[in-house]
Amino acid sequence: MPSILTKARLLGLAACLLPTVLHCVPVRAQTVEPGVVFSTARPGSGLPSGWQNRPVLPGKKMTSYVLVADQGTTVLEADASGSASGLVHEGDFDLNKTPVVSWRWKVAAPIQNADNRVADREDSPARLVFFFGGQVDSLSIGDRAEMFAAHALGESLPYATLMYIWTNSAAPGTVIENPHSSRVQMIVVGNEAGKWQSLRRNVVADFEKVFHEKPGKLTGYGILTDTDNTGGVARAWYGDIRFSPQN
Repeated sequence: MPSILTKARLLGLAACLLPTVLHCVPVRAQTVEPGVVFSTARPGSGLPSGWQNRPVLPGKKMTSYVLVADQGTTVLEADASGSASGLVHEGDFDLNKTPVVSWRWKVAAPIQNADNRVADREDSPARLVFFFGGQVDSLSIGDRAEMFAAHALGESLPYATLMYIWTNSAAPGTVIENPHSSRVQMIVVGNEAGKWQSLRRNVVADFEKVFHEKPGKLTGYGILTDTDNTGGVARAWYGDIRFSPQN
């Protein structure tokens, strides 16, 4: 796999393939708010329906995602050790109708030497990621070449990836372009370890801000705790992820 294919975009590919993984089950009409509720599950039970632990690259070591109890509430615990896989779900709802995402997470400690601005140190203990389709013909020659390289290998990359990340190497609010691809943009939303952080973002508005265009169809979304570049360890906990209309 060419090195230009970043982990975020490869994970997006995994999300795009989820309908196949799930035996091409047709998407049913949405009857509840989109997102995922960990808090009503039993600690130690299986992952929520429709969610898959997918490596960013075949052969990569997998991050562990398990449901655990935290002060009487069930949350998702992520443990990475030189690993990179994400818990992802296909984009089965209209993000324009419910563009506001609310979630909470807690990071045990920073990853030693991690820096999302540096290619060989681009790891994060906690990320919320969104993958989008779009008009490939509108991309630069370099971006289209990346798409073509993936297509030659029988793959299809997301048009764009937006990520909310935890890092102690940049201040909250900082926008970081992935060191390999301008089609992956990261917004820093947390840098304090050892405490729960409740977050709320308008995904559509953030996409327009960093990509300077309206988002296309949401093809997948999920979480990612990874330490494959630094070879370090990371532990994080994720609470419920919910989407709602703008208000």
